[in-house]
Amino acid sequence: MASSTTIRKTKSRRAQDGRAVVDLETRAIKGDHQALRLWLRMLSCTVRIENQIRLRLRREFNTTLPRFDLMAQLERCAGGLRMNELSERLMVSGGNVTGITDQLEREGLVARTPYPGDRRAFTVKLTETGVKRFREMAIRHEQWIVELLGGLSREEKEMMIGELWKLKSHINTVASVPDTKPKAKSVR
Repeated sequence: MASSTTIRKTKSRRAQDGRAVVDLETRAIKGDHQALRLWLRMLSCTVRIENQIRLRLRREFNTTLPRFDLMAQLERCAGGLRMNELSERLMVSGGNVTGITDQLEREGLVARTPYPGDRRAFTVKLTETGVKRFREMAIRHEQWIVELLGGLSREEKEMMIGELWKLKSHINTVASVPDTKPKAKSVR
């Protein structure tokens, strides 16, 4: 992310309490490409929402967003998931999944069982206590998201869902095209 030295000075926006708002979007100036300004606006909103969710999960449930996310994946798959499947779905390393799973297992929220046919693999599944705990968190999580996005009308949210779907489809198309440009030589 940007250090304070790379953040450009612009006319500062003010929060409701009068403090200057400094975030990723602060780097953009009017002359920057529109796509860059949009990217920074989306990223800034995402970071703000995630920070609020992290704070609220910590305060109300003494847990973290990665733990919540892992439990959410397991809640969607009643039969459980292998560790590598969790890693892929969460887009994190196997080591991260192992560490979180270890914590949740010690707390009795998940159980690990050997995966049939592969002695190196394990299936992770929410316990009854884990299901109950996750559902309590999920109810509050949904309420928080509704609150945080409450500044938009139903129609505005539907429009944004559609527009972001178009963007996501375009990104997937661009990402699937092989890069034919020659790679830059590394300088040593």
